[in-house]
Amino acid sequence: MLQPSTRAGDSLLEALPHWSQRWALLLALCLALLWLPDAAGSALNCHKTCICASNIVSCSKMNLTTVPTGLPLYTAVLDLSYNEIIRLRSEWTPVKLPNLHNLLLSHNGLHFLSSEAFIYVKHLRYLDLSSNNLQHLDEFIFEPLVNLEVLLLYNNQISQIDRTAFITMINLQKLYLSQNQISRFPVELVKDKSRLEKLSLLDVSSNRIKVLPIDELQVLPAYFKNGLYFHNNPLLCHCDLYTLLAHWYIRKLNSAIDFKDDYTCILPGPLKQQVSIFELSGENMNCSTFKEEDREAFLEQTLTLNCDTKHRGMSKTWTTPGNVPVVSGSNQTAKVLRDGSLQISPVRSEDSGTYTCFAMSEAFNETIYVVLKVYNFTMHGGGETLNTGYTTLVGCLASVVLVLMYLYLTPCRCFCCPSKGKNRGEDSIHSSMLSVTPTHEDPALKAELNRHVAFIDSKDLQGQNGKLNPNGDEDDDDAEAGSLMKGKRKKSVAESISSVFSDTPMVV
Repeated sequence: MLQPSTRAGDSLLEALPHWSQRWALLLALCLALLWLPDAAGSALNCHKTCICASNIVSCSKMNLTTVPTGLPLYTAVLDLSYNEIIRLRSEWTPVKLPNLHNLLLSHNGLHFLSSEAFIYVKHLRYLDLSSNNLQHLDEFIFEPLVNLEVLLLYNNQISQIDRTAFITMINLQKLYLSQNQISRFPVELVKDKSRLEKLSLLDVSSNRIKVLPIDELQVLPAYFKNGLYFHNNPLLCHCDLYTLLAHWYIRKLNSAIDFKDDYTCILPGPLKQQVSIFELSGENMNCSTFKEEDREAFLEQTLTLNCDTKHRGMSKTWTTPGNVPVVSGSNQTAKVLRDGSLQISPVRSEDSGTYTCFAMSEAFNETIYVVLKVYNFTMHGGGETLNTGYTTLVGCLASVVLVLMYLYLTPCRCFCCPSKGKNRGEDSIHSSMLSVTPTHEDPALKAELNRHVAFIDSKDLQGQNGKLNPNGDEDDDDAEAGSLMKGKRKKSVAESISSVFSDTPMVV
């Protein structure tokens, strides 16, 4: 007789013969396997057209036209390069691949990307779409890829890039767009407010770009400039372009050093001659030779000096003029901020000089010099010394005012008083206001002077340009008057008959 049992399954198995129990267990196992979804079964097996090694699945060079379905869930690297997958649809993977971080789709002739192609692979960090036939990058096409760090799009036929194509890729570090048909520089990637904070390499070389946003590029940090490549583009020549690259070359940035001979531009004119950008300082355009700009400051202001290094994450130390290290907690007016920049507050006149920043990391060392010039007055005026040009201008204005005062504010002479002038003699009416008039106290002298008041003969006493005859030849009739005047004062030779400072009487 069967014994009672608390478990129904055990009671059923015990009620069956011994050989029937084995068949029942086998049947249950088969039913369980049938109930499992296909994805669960595929999670244990590698696709027949691919090669699997640990979490790497390689389906390269298999003449595939579609992505194989049923990929293992553990896939971390998926290589689909060198196939014939021309369209990447939204359903290319019907299940999420949470561990996939590298996806390679190069050399496929790919010309279509669905806007939902990456919704099931949000954890991608590396995406290779190079050497395909892509022509457009539509709005928010990479929106799900918030974790992507490297995006390869070089050697395509891309001519249009939507301004929002990369806006959500907040972790993007390297973007390769070279060898395409791009005619507009993607300025949204370098603008201060929209720039991707972690982006450190942007390659737009070998495209059709003619104009660069020079103002936006000049203010970029050095680590971004170090990885910004725009050589082999039909750029239009101008001196701002030369200044930009000359600065990068002096700083020894990789983008300028490595491809120096490949930076060319088109000269203005009908010939469209192509020349090296670094030769624009010569006969081509005679651009000014670049020099590093020094920093300028005023008394009592707060100034920050940046240690603009070529690499991120470097530890930075500073020394002031005289090689004095900047130490935290000291009574120095200079201190090192958290980002490695040096703050000076308040600025003093003795702060002028060369400051040195030493940047160090495990792999790189860099030294940056910043020359500071401090003006000896505050920003809002109240200067202790006047600028030389300003002083000269004030002196000139003062001289003009004094001359005008001397000319027009001189006290009135006797000719202003007709009654007195008639009694004293009429010769004063014809004399210059600024001439030195002889005294008229001696009646004999007065008579002689009045008798010869019209002795000047222009053809005898004047030379060229209205000057008096330098030979000094006089008529015999004037000998007496000449000897008389010699007794009173010397006769001077005027530079010009119209000179207001001449000592020679001027007769009308």
